Amino acid sequence: MNNAADFTLPLEAQLTHHYVRTQGVRIHCVTAGTGAPVLLVPGWPQTWYAYRHVMQALAANGYMAIAIDPPGLGDSDRPEHGYDTGSVANTLHQTMQQLGFNHYHLVGHDVGMWIAYALASDHPEAVWTLTVTEAVIPGLAEAPPIFVAPEDNIFLWHFMFNQVRDLPELLITGREAAYLDFMFDRWAFKRHAVASETYIQAYSTPGGLRAGFAYYRAIPETIRQNKQRAQRLLTMPVLALGAEYATKEAPMLTLKNHASDLRGAVIAECGHFVMEEAADEFNHHLLSFLKANVRG
Repeated sequence: MNNAADFTLPLEAQLTHHYVRTQGVRIHCVTAGTGAPVLLVPGWPQTWYAYRHVMQALAANGYMAIAIDPPGLGDSDRPEHGYDTGSVANTLHQTMQQLGFNHYHLVGHDVGMWIAYALASDHPEAVWTLTVTEAVIPGLAEAPPIFVAPEDNIFLWHFMFNQVRDLPELLITGREAAYLDFMFDRWAFKRHAVASETYIQAYSTPGGLRAGFAYYRAIPETIRQNKQRAQRLLTMPVLALGAEYATKEAPMLTLKNHASDLRGAVIAECGHFVMEEAADEFNHHLLSFLKANVRG
């Protein structure tokens, strides 16, 4: 599932795969480069591989990129429980500590944005900067209405479907490609750029669907936690990026009253899978932000 041979990195940015066991769960992560660590957290339905272009840019600019498969995703273990963002954030923080990093920059996309917010809020002493993209955060953003026009529902319908117990697995098992391609086809603006076959393979293995849906089934607990997190501001610099043909300004708006040092941008001619569809633009924003907030 790592597909590391699918793209070429310069010698200084060669990939190294690590497996770390924390709280009985095996976590898979991939590193490239040397320098200040940058933890990269993907969302659903992707894996660490979504950050392959970001890793190359970070390594070439003096950072150590650490792309991780959160519990249940990619090549990490798929435990039965613990998919609320507080539990996952704690697991990722312990993973970083086992890798030798007590402080790091943090990037999160989609569900990875939920996780990154929880990690930054729960472990602010560890997070130098926070970059988030292409999501709103349950408990901070207003819940969308049920009766929404079909053209406005393309990014919303799966939230309810994925939370239903058992039925999604029953309907999708054996049809993973059809289900996931439906979203890749509609959520991407530059469809060719998305490594959908890699992600379909990951979610077609035993437990892949269940573990991915578990993040959605844990939303009520994540919302409960985020109501508490909302009582304290994020104090590290925060960059929130949206895409023109997806969330637009929503990532910045969802954090508007929850971060003391917030900036944002919307990447043009891009769909939801921003790190793949608009790698150069995303990397420009990220590197400029990191260089303006040098740590480590």
